[in-house]
Amino acid sequence: MNPGSGVKEMNRPDERVNLLADIAEMYFLEDKNQSEIASLVGMTRSNVSRLLKEARESGIIKIEIKRPAKVDPALTKRMVERFNLMDAKIIDINRQNQLLPKLGQVAGGELVKYLKPGDVLATAWGTAISATVDQLEKTSSIPNLKVVQMLGALGAHIKEYDGHAIVRRLEEKLDAYGVYFHAPFFVEDEKMAKIIMDSKSYEEPMQLAQEADVALLGVGSIEIDHSSYYLAGYLSQEEIFSIRERGAVGDVCAQFFNEQGKLIDHDFQKRMLGIPASILKRIPIRIGVAGGLAKVMPIIGALKGGFINILISDSATAVEVLKRMQD
Repeated sequence: MNPGSGVKEMNRPDERVNLLADIAEMYFLEDKNQSEIASLVGMTRSNVSRLLKEARESGIIKIEIKRPAKVDPALTKRMVERFNLMDAKIIDINRQNQLLPKLGQVAGGELVKYLKPGDVLATAWGTAISATVDQLEKTSSIPNLKVVQMLGALGAHIKEYDGHAIVRRLEEKLDAYGVYFHAPFFVEDEKMAKIIMDSKSYEEPMQLAQEADVALLGVGSIEIDHSSYYLAGYLSQEEIFSIRERGAVGDVCAQFFNEQGKLIDHDFQKRMLGIPASILKRIPIRIGVAGGLAKVMPIIGALKGGFINILISDSATAVEVLKRMQD
């Protein structure tokens, strides 16, 4: 024992961890105060306080505050009317680091609201989709729900929001049956892409995507600092610039479009493995999740092009979208 510490030296790291966990459970789960805990474990109250702090800093204690998202009804109404949307949820964000979690929280609620027994949910990959799945509460089973992957896999590049990982997590959260697209996101040439798209690995997800009732979608940026394709190493800076030179402002499900929502013609599209825009747009409910000023032009293009018909975004972004539409 250290002089005056009041805390026994732990011989093994797991003993220390167990002590921290015991104290945390007594304080947070059993509603004991620090003096009561000190008496039970044989140490001073100040040591209990110090160990609770250590437990938080080491990740043993994780505090999560579920604050309801604040929807801006006036902005929501303006966005719905301006773009003839099925629905929208425009929320106020106080801190930038809360953007994705809050968008995901609202998008998750909207997604569950629209799903019904026997539906097919189609999805892609990306940070906003991943945030939505993160915020989904594990629900009771939706009978006969299927989740289908619409884009090839990223592989080892960005595991946390790869298409396979998204489908797997949705299976767990929604107690659904997942259908995976066992192919890479894109290949080196158009000939190889056609071979894969004519193969069995493409047949089932393509068929299910055509039967999809709901799509969960992100809206991608073509800016270097915000492009998932560039950050994941799939597109070089030169290729990004080349796509932008064709007028692209963003993409939905790897379908690049200009400010008017028109698809651009680029070699990248011919090497990409996923469902075409014509099938995507036939899905009745297309929930787009995107926020932040870098997504203003991509959102405008996605809305004008009809790639999404339900928008989940933040108020600062929506204000800028409406302002650009008046210019």
